Amino acid sequence: MAFSDPPLLQIEDLKLYFRTQQGVLHAVDGISLNLRRNEAMVILGESGCGKTSLTRAILRLLPRNVHTYSGSVKLNGQEVMQLSDEEYRQQVRWVKISLVPQAAMNSLNPVLKVGDQVAEPLISHFGIRRSEAFERSAAAFQHVGVPSDFLNRYAFELSGGMRQRVAIAMAMVTDPDLIILDEPTSALDVLTQANIMNVLKRVKQETSTSFILITHDIGTSSELADRAAVMYAGQLVEVNDAEQFFVEPLHPYSRKLMASVPKLRQTEEPEFISGQPPSLLDLPSGCRFAVRCDHRFELCDSDPELVRTGQRKHVKCWLHQNGNSL
Repeated sequence: MAFSDPPLLQIEDLKLYFRTQQGVLHAVDGISLNLRRNEAMVILGESGCGKTSLTRAILRLLPRNVHTYSGSVKLNGQEVMQLSDEEYRQQVRWVKISLVPQAAMNSLNPVLKVGDQVAEPLISHFGIRRSEAFERSAAAFQHVGVPSDFLNRYAFELSGGMRQRVAIAMAMVTDPDLIILDEPTSALDVLTQANIMNVLKRVKQETSTSFILITHDIGTSSELADRAAVMYAGQLVEVNDAEQFFVEPLHPYSRKLMASVPKLRQTEEPEFISGQPPSLLDLPSGCRFAVRCDHRFELCDSDPELVRTGQRKHVKCWLHQNGNSL
């Protein structure tokens, strides 16, 4: 993968705010990032930091209480924010970008056979005959390690791991450019998590598909990621190569996250991050992590920029604004 290749996905200053009874909630607040072909990016952060809302913003799966939805989202150089909702549904969602949602059992229809559900995007978006759609669905099942006779089963007849594989097959059956996975291994046992990640790694190796993996599971995400992005209070605070990030992250929050993960061959106990993230309804004016940061100083009362510190490496911290480091 050459760095000179144009990005598959380009996001600039993406914002998604929600209107609530308590005020405006800044779920996605000025996100900018690029994703290249056959690249896997993991987006990490605590619960409530805006990871799933970023997924909704990219896929335009918006609830009725949207207050602000703006920015630029380019896919293969095309500005998809300019498309109407119907054009986006027909040309982008589940055609070029697909989703593996949280809790596959809740996303699968319990009264339809899983084969019908996997075939539906092919029939709906491409007008493929049902028999051919089922053949392609069977091939997708085989790709993710599900026996083809499971096409005629219902979701409640499958284990949690098998349901998750069905959700992955549904996402990849249309051969999209990008698959977004929102907590694909949550509520699964450790062995099943490992099997699911092996499936994703095999799909990535055998196709040109790119992935965005939304998760708070740092250990599992390291198996797949080429790059890592960290969200905090609706913003990106670090974007880095996975190889460096999982060894030496740049942002103080990223370092706290990594220190909270138990390590197999080290005797140090996991650390915890003191305090709570700020409310997305009432955000501070300066650095949003400052009140929890061990390195806070006077500049942290104003908001730092997300600055470049190397090739495709960015960090939002005053300690890195002038070439300094922790």
